[in-house]
Amino acid sequence: MIGAARDGTLFLDEIGELGLDMQPKLLRFLESNEVCPIGEVTPFQVDVRVVAATNSNVEQLVEEGRFRSDLFYRLNILRLTLKPLRERRDEIPALVQFFLTHFAAEHKKATSASPKTRWNI
Repeated sequence: MIGAARDGTLFLDEIGELGLDMQPKLLRFLESNEVCPIGEVTPFQVDVRVVAATNSNVEQLVEEGRFRSDLFYRLNILRLTLKPLRERRDEIPALVQFFLTHFAAEHKKATSASPKTRWNI
């Protein structure tokens, strides 16, 4: 999977759920930028941007010994904390308009939402 992201972005979703058996392997990749696919003997370099996301409190997982502190250090370069959308309801109309416009253009359809639409949220 890492090799497929070469020269792009590798998105690691729910990184807090990564098992202790896989964490050293990911850490090794983050430190060396090398991967060695199963069945291969020679590792190769992979240049990727890594973005990791989780709903878990990773600091607490580190304290509990369920997440490696050195891996957390490597991943915790720039942290963005977003409130759930249910706490940002005022953003929903703009998101609806954006996605309607995007997918209408993608599927060559004419559609829109009126800015005066009453949102039951």
